[in-house]
Amino acid sequence: MSDKCFLDTNILIYSVDQASPAKQIRARRLVTDSATSKRGVISYQVVQEFVNVALRKFQGIVLRPDLDSFLQGVLFPMMAVPSSPWLFLDALRFYDASSLSWYDAMIVAAALQGNCKVLYSEDMQHGRRFGDLVVENPFL
Repeated sequence: MSDKCFLDTNILIYSVDQASPAKQIRARRLVTDSATSKRGVISYQVVQEFVNVALRKFQGIVLRPDLDSFLQGVLFPMMAVPSSPWLFLDALRFYDASSLSWYDAMIVAAALQGNCKVLYSEDMQHGRRFGDLVVENPFL
């Protein structure tokens, strides 16, 4: 992994989801590699979505002290794309031009603003390009 990569929320969710062990292993490896290489990028949106799911769906699995540690040690250092007027304007352009959902358009705009070459996501078409950014489904 030599270029910056953006992790969609579903990658983080699979890293704690025990329902699919193969996806969990792959997601954990991807999160760990992205964080330790300092090439992983996420946005505030990704953190918000992940915390919401962790607190609701994984209450017995993700304990509050562990969530605090994960936020501070893993997610916050990767959180390189803040909300901004430009992010919303870029996302609107992708929404109009690419038939993406609003939230996926926000993810693509954030990945591009983070200067990422790869967007890891299960939610978008594998191999789809947005300029120099390519979507990769790590579970294929």
